[in-house]
Amino acid sequence: MPQQQANAVPAVIPLRPDAFATPYRDPVWDGPTDPVLVRDHRTGDWVLFYTQRRATQDGLTGVEWVHGTGIGVARSADGGASWTYQGTVAGLVPPGTELPATLWAPDVVRLGDQWIMYLTVLGGVRTDWTGGAGIVQLASRNLTDWEYLGQVDLDSPRVIDAAVALCGDGRYRLWYKDEARGSNTYSAVSDAPHDPSSWAVEGITLPGRPHEGPKVFRLGGWYWMVVDEWRGQAVYRSEDAAGGWLRQKEGDGLILAAPESVAGRAVVGRHADVVPLSSDGGPDQALVVYFTHPHWGGEDIDTMAPDPKTRLSHVRAAVVEVRDGVLVCTAG
Repeated sequence: MPQQQANAVPAVIPLRPDAFATPYRDPVWDGPTDPVLVRDHRTGDWVLFYTQRRATQDGLTGVEWVHGTGIGVARSADGGASWTYQGTVAGLVPPGTELPATLWAPDVVRLGDQWIMYLTVLGGVRTDWTGGAGIVQLASRNLTDWEYLGQVDLDSPRVIDAAVALCGDGRYRLWYKDEARGSNTYSAVSDAPHDPSSWAVEGITLPGRPHEGPKVFRLGGWYWMVVDEWRGQAVYRSEDAAGGWLRQKEGDGLILAAPESVAGRAVVGRHADVVPLSSDGGPDQALVVYFTHPHWGGEDIDTMAPDPKTRLSHVRAAVVEVRDGVLVCTAG
């Protein structure tokens, strides 16, 4: 019996449709952004990783508060109803990085018997948006201890916001924002996504209006991509995620355009993750987990008012489902 208990698989704790009904706030700097949510295969807990912006730190100028950031982590044992802060993830800074390092927008994917984190890394702290940025990979078996694997060569001096998924053609793709090429979404493809050297750049995926924070998921028989246009999440659909992305027409192609409001103005949902929900025989649904600035509309950060409250952010969620081929959101 003791041996059976030691090897027992932890109970699957369903992710609640009303997860984040109380928005998650970072207890250190009150600026969590770029959330990604996974279930710990060892404990059954849900684990939230996020960029820990220094929203309340005094004495910072320009966009220093968005730099020098670690990756915060919180856990939930009740399906997302409540969250316990666990600190920042150690061991993520690649060797040779200028310190203090800036870490942004992780994506965490289960590949075989390990977790792979795809992480944006910048060296140093800046008052503006200059400097190089790259995407690196790290591996873990417990979501706590991470081993550096290397940097992905994406043939660009400034790439951020990785998202990785298995596509309908049986290959993995990495989508990312290339800030040196119009701030559009580009992709790379791999048959061995655990290996940073395996990725081959394919080219542009979503041209046109600048955007960031791609996320790809499967729901209702389609592959979907949402991207942050700083006015809500733009929605695209594909048969196989290998290409052929078409923008949704309904609602100007946007969801989360106004999940909150401040001073009579819309507050938009920013950089999101999407996690499937158990349907229990009902419609296929997923939870879109995003952040907002509750005291500011959330448009281009360069338009932010000097009021320190505008830097504050929190993590929220809403349910999405597919109705007649349209991705529909319960908020905004």
